[in-house]
Amino acid sequence: MTGGSARPRRRQGRPEAADGGPGTPAQTGLAGEGMRFLLRRPRVLAALAGWSALEALHAFVSGYSLARALDDGFLAGRPAVGLAWLAVTAVAVLAGALGTGRVFGAVADLTEPLRDALVRGVVTRALKAGTPRAGGGGGVAAGGNDGDSAVVSRLTHQVEIARDSFAGLVMVSRSFLFSAVGVLTGLLSLAPLLLVVVLPPLVLGVGIFAASLRPLARRQQVLLESDENLARELGATFRGLRDVAACGFEDRAQSAGDARIDAEVRAADSLARWGVTRAVALGVGGRLPLVVLLVAAPWLLSRGVTAGALAGALTYQTQVLMPALQSLVHGLGTAGARLAVVIGRLREPPSAQRPGAEPGTGAEQDPRVPALPDRALRGRPAVDVRGVSFRYGAGAAPLIDRLSLVVPEGGHLAVVGPSGTGKSTLAALIAGMLEPDTGRIALAGRPVSGGRAAGERVLIPQEAYVFSGSLRDNLVYLCPLQPSDDEVERAVAALGGEALAARLGGLDGDVEPAGLSAGERQSIALIRAYLSPAPLAVLDEATCHLDAAAEARAERAFAGRTVRRAGGARAAGALVVVAHRISSARRAPRVLVLDGSRAETGTHSELLERSPLYRELASVGGSSPRRSQPSRTL
Repeated sequence: MTGGSARPRRRQGRPEAADGGPGTPAQTGLAGEGMRFLLRRPRVLAALAGWSALEALHAFVSGYSLARALDDGFLAGRPAVGLAWLAVTAVAVLAGALGTGRVFGAVADLTEPLRDALVRGVVTRALKAGTPRAGGGGGVAAGGNDGDSAVVSRLTHQVEIARDSFAGLVMVSRSFLFSAVGVLTGLLSLAPLLLVVVLPPLVLGVGIFAASLRPLARRQQVLLESDENLARELGATFRGLRDVAACGFEDRAQSAGDARIDAEVRAADSLARWGVTRAVALGVGGRLPLVVLLVAAPWLLSRGVTAGALAGALTYQTQVLMPALQSLVHGLGTAGARLAVVIGRLREPPSAQRPGAEPGTGAEQDPRVPALPDRALRGRPAVDVRGVSFRYGAGAAPLIDRLSLVVPEGGHLAVVGPSGTGKSTLAALIAGMLEPDTGRIALAGRPVSGGRAAGERVLIPQEAYVFSGSLRDNLVYLCPLQPSDDEVERAVAALGGEALAARLGGLDGDVEPAGLSAGERQSIALIRAYLSPAPLAVLDEATCHLDAAAEARAERAFAGRTVRRAGGARAAGALVVVAHRISSARRAPRVLVLDGSRAETGTHSELLERSPLYRELASVGGSSPRRSQPSRTL
C-alpha cells in the first residue's frame, strides 16, 4: 500500500550491509567501513598504488633532476649533463601521464562496486523498512508516495553524489600521499637538512585541516537539514495559502518561514566560518615552508646544502607539494563532507520510525482531544486508534497529539482541516505507512504494523498509479483471486467508469498511462481498490481530479461496499475519506476536524454549531450560509 503524502519515518536499528557498502551497523564509523570496503579489493588497490607511483614519479624526479642539472651540469660548466638531467624530467612527465590514464581506470574499479553496494543497500533497507511496492498482497495501493520518491532520489541523485564524491576523495588522497612520499624522498636524497625545514609546517598544516573535517561535516549536515526544513515549510505554506488566508494564519506562517530562513542563514554562516580553516591549513602547510626555505637559505648553504639542492627543494614545494596539498584541502573538505552526509542519508531506512519512538506503547487519550464515542458505534471496529501521537522530528511539535477514534465495520468517516494539520499523516498512520510515537492502531483487531494487517486496508492516494497492460489487469491487480468479468463490470458501473472502459475497448483494451488524464487514472485506481478484498478503504484526496458528481458517486459506492471474508461470508466495508471538498463531510455520518494537534468530531450539523474552524471551512467551500465571526486563528 502506498500513500500520496506520507513522510518518511526513522527507525532505530542495524541496517544490513551490502557488499561492504554503507549498510553496516550504525555504530560502526564511516572510516572503518570505508577501510573494510577497500581491503576487500586488494588487486584493485595494488593496481591503483602501482599506477599512482608511476604517476608520482615526476614528483620525485622534478626536484632531484633540477638539482643535479644545476650542481653537476650547468654550475659545473657541463651543459650537456644539465640538459640530460632535464631530459630525464621530460621522460618522467610522460611516464606520469601514462600513469594518470591508468589511475582513472583503477578508480573506476573501486567506485562502480561502491555504487552497486549503495544501490543494493538502499533497496534492501527500503524493502525491510516496509516501503510500499506494487504487488504487496492486499495492502498494495493505487498510487505512489513520498517514501517511494525518497527511494528513487536515493537510487539516482544521492547514489551518484556518493559515487562522484568517493571518486574525488580517492583521487586527491592518493595524489597527495604519493606526491608527498616522492617529495620527501627527494628532499632526503638531496639533503636531509631540508626535511627539518619543510616537514614540520607541512605536518602542522595537514593536522589543522584534519582536525577541521569532523566539524565541517557536522555543519554541512546541519545546513542540509536546514535547507530541507525550509523547503518543507515553504512548500506546506504555498500549498495551503487559501487555508492560511481563510483562518487568519498569515502572521504565524510568516514567522514560521522567517524562523526556517534564519536557521539556514546561521547554518551557512557557521559552515563558512569553519571553511576558513582550509585557508589556514593551506597557508601553514603549503606556503609557510616556502617562506622558511627562503629565510633559511643562507643558513642552509652554510651547512653544506648546495644551490642545486635548494633550487630542487623550492621546486618540490611550489610545483608539487603546494598544488597537491591544495587539491587535498579543497577536494577532501568538499567531497569528504558531502560523502559523509550523503552516506549518512543512504544508511537511513527511507520509511522508518524516528529514534526514541516505541510503537505500540500505550498512551491515554488527552481529555482535551475528543474521540469518536464508542457508544455511538456498532459492529466490530475496522479501525481502532488509541492515544496516538506523531511528530516529524524529535524537536517538532506533535502534528497529532493523543488522538483516539474508532471506525466500525461499515463506518464512514470524513477527515477535514486546513493544509498541514495532519490529515494525510493520519491516513498514513492508519494505513501502516507511518508508525506512531506513542499509542497504538489496530485494523480489525490486528496491529497495523504487523504483516497480517496488510490485507485489511487499501489506500488510494492523490496521485494514482496505472501501468501499461490491459484494463482488466489494472483493475484486478489487488485481487488475490481473479474476480469474474461480471464482478469487474459491476465495479466499473458502480464507480462510473463505463465511458472510460468503452473508450479503451473494454476490459481487454490496452491502457497507456501517458494517454490517460489524471481523472481517468484516479477512476482506474478507485475501481481497483473497490475490487480489492481489503475491508477498509482510505481515500487520501483520491477524488481530487474528479468533478463533484463523480466524487459523490465514488464515495457512495465505497460507503456501500461489501467484501468477502474467509468462509464466504460478506461484511460491510469501512471508509475513511481525507476530504478536499466540504461536500464529502456532509455525506459522511461522522466528521473528524483536525486543527493542528487538536481534534473535534461530530456530524456535519453538530460541527457547524460548535466548531468555528469547521464553519470557516464550510463557508470557504460555499456549502453553508454561516461564517465564523470572527475568523479563527489556528
